This record gives sequence, C-alpha cells and structure tokens, in this order.
Amino acid sequence: MSNLPSAEVGDTLVPKMPTATLPSSLLTLFAVASGLSVANVYYAQPLLDAIAREFGVAEAAIGSVVTATQIGCALALVSLVPLGDRFDRRRLMVIQLLALVGALLLVASARSTPMLYAGMLAVGLLGTAMTQGLIAYAASTAHGAFAHEQGRIVGAAQSGVFMGLLGARVLSGAIADVAGWRGVYLASAVLMLVLAIPLWRRLPVLPAPRVDIGYARLLASMLTLLREERVLRQRGMLALLMFATLNIFWSALVLPLSAPPFSFPHTLIGAFGLVGIVGALASTRAGQWVDRGFSQRTTSIASIVLLMAWWPLSYLQAPSALASLAALVLGIVLLDAAAQALHVTNQSLILRNRPQAAGRLIALYMLFYAIGSGLGASVSTIAYAWGGWQAVCLLGAGVSLLALLLFVMQRRHTHAA
Repeated sequence: MSNLPSAEVGDTLVPKMPTATLPSSLLTLFAVASGLSVANVYYAQPLLDAIAREFGVAEAAIGSVVTATQIGCALALVSLVPLGDRFDRRRLMVIQLLALVGALLLVASARSTPMLYAGMLAVGLLGTAMTQGLIAYAASTAHGAFAHEQGRIVGAAQSGVFMGLLGARVLSGAIADVAGWRGVYLASAVLMLVLAIPLWRRLPVLPAPRVDIGYARLLASMLTLLREERVLRQRGMLALLMFATLNIFWSALVLPLSAPPFSFPHTLIGAFGLVGIVGALASTRAGQWVDRGFSQRTTSIASIVLLMAWWPLSYLQAPSALASLAALVLGIVLLDAAAQALHVTNQSLILRNRPQAAGRLIALYMLFYAIGSGLGASVSTIAYAWGGWQAVCLLGAGVSLLALLLFVMQRRHTHAA
C-alpha cells in the first residue's frame, strides 16, 4: 500500500499525487472569455428606457427585450451547448464567437422592432452557447495531466462568469452615457472580435470527440444522461433551490430600496450587486477545495451559510438606516459567496466522470438553474405583496433550509448505498 497522504472525495479516499499545473495565463483567458461572453446577455437591462424611447415601445412592454434574450439562452442550452460533445470544441468556439459578433452588430444597427428582437434573441442564444461552451471546454481541459485540478480550472472560468454578470450592468451604463445604447453593442462586438485571436492561439487542442452520432440522437442522449447520472440529478436539484433563493432576494430587493425611507435611484440599487464580487473569490476557493477532496464539506458549509445569510438580510428595515445597509451588505456577501461555492462544487462533481459529455451535462445542469431562477423570481414579488420584506426573507430562508435538508438526505442515501 502507498503511504501517500489522502484527501476525501465525497465518501471515498484518493491519494494526492504531484502532477502538472495548468498555466495561470490560460486560467485567466478562460475567466476573461467567460466573463465577456456572459456579459452580452445582460447589457440590455440598464438600457431599456433608452431603447424604449428610440423604438417607441411602451415602458411596460420593453421588458420583452430581456425576455427575447432569455428565450435565446434557453434555446442555446438545448440546441447549441451539446454540440461541443460532437465537434471540435476549439473550432466550434471560434465559429460561435464570430456569429456572436454578427448578432451584436445586428442589435447595434437595428432600425425596426422585429430586427431588434431578432438580434437580442441571437445575442442570448450565442452568448449563452459561448459561456457554457467555455465552462465545458475548461472541464475537458482538466483531464489527463490536469485531472487533479479540475475544480481550480472550472472555478476560474466560473469566477469569470460571475464577474461578467456583476460588471455587465455597470459597463453598459458607463458606455451608454458616452456613446449611447448602440455604442454598448458596437464596443462589445469589437471586444469579442479581439478575443477571437487569443482564443484560437491559446486554447489547448483537445482530443477528437468520441461521440459520433447524429444531431437528433445527440440531443436525445441528454435524457439518457439525466437518467443515468445520479450526481447530476442530485446536484441539479440543489442548484434549482439555490438559484431560486438568489432570485427570491434579487427580484424583490428593488421594492423596499426604491420605497421610503430609502427611495434609492435604480442606478444605486443596481450597484449593490457589486458587493457580491466576493462571490468570485468563493468560486476560485471552492474549486480548490473540491480538488483537495472536500466537496461534501464545502457543500455543507455553503448550504449553512446560504441559510444564515437571511438573518442579516431580515434587518433591512431596522430603525437605523446605517445599520440596515450594513446588514444588507453583509447578507449579500454571505448569500453570493455561498451560492457561488455551491455552483462551482456542483459543476466540478457532475463533470468529473464523463468528459466526453461535458457539453450535454452542462446544458442539463443549467436547465435546473433556469427553472430555479424562474420560480424564485415569480414567487418573490408575490411574497412581498403578501407580507412585505419579512415575508421575502422567510420564503428565502425556507427554500435555503430545504436545500440544506435535501443535501443531508442525499448524503445519508449515499452512505446507505
């Protein structure tokens, strides 16, 4: 028997072996590319009033621009993201990037409402395909000589996604103030075109895909994966509850902050999202913990912190405005850090055993995310209308507690099996 030190992976022990390390420059490229790709999906949110004025769309209906983008996101998960398991990922990535540049230019040059909506749908479709394709690419890179640091690699890419989500609204607002809303999409098209060069030169050439089946069978095989992969089902349900919790909070936050005694403008309310930048650090650390074999421990701690975050958040309407805002900031830090730690841990575990199916696994996992996000957003405002901010906090804490109990039950089931 070897006397090498061991680390826990779930409920098993594996030896730690000295192996190669993926260059930091490549990790940075994955993070930057992921962040810039996902940002395209969210640029429109602070620009809706300007777009509504130019196209003569009623403010009550302009939210359909975001809806068109989200429809594109959903279509990408079930139609484009799985293609990475069938075709060369590097070539597919560059093709999708160039198509995304075309979609951004279509939005920037739109002269009619149908043209605008078509462009937004294409941006959602291709931006999501790029983002999730990069996560799958990172996971596929983390095999062979780099198998020991899959969590670190996936965590780096996911931290880029999180930074892109947070920075998109701020960046688009800043560019729009100088160059108008069309300038935002023109600038992004240039950025994505420039990004194509390092992606083509630096992304590692991966082994040829071993999935040699037609497109229809490729998509149908996702149902087989869902049935066969217990870890995917378990982690997918945790993701559904976790993203529901996040959207319960973020969807309702604007309501108390825009009302007295705060009466904050929307720009300031959106800036609270930047507090969650700590979550990007949590993404990186969580990936490293998974590599060391502490996936179950990381999940336990993150699930508890997710629940605890609702305690300071419940003090938002305390008598002291300063104390209320301090509690809000603390709650956001805890909530986002816990969610990102869970997210990276989930992805690292579901991608561990089937690198040849990384695209389909990511697509299936993100469908759980989409369902959870939609449910959280829909019940959040209902809770606020019924019982105010305290009802929102009770709902969020309840869903967080359900996620914790689900994980405890899953772990007991794994031990019993």
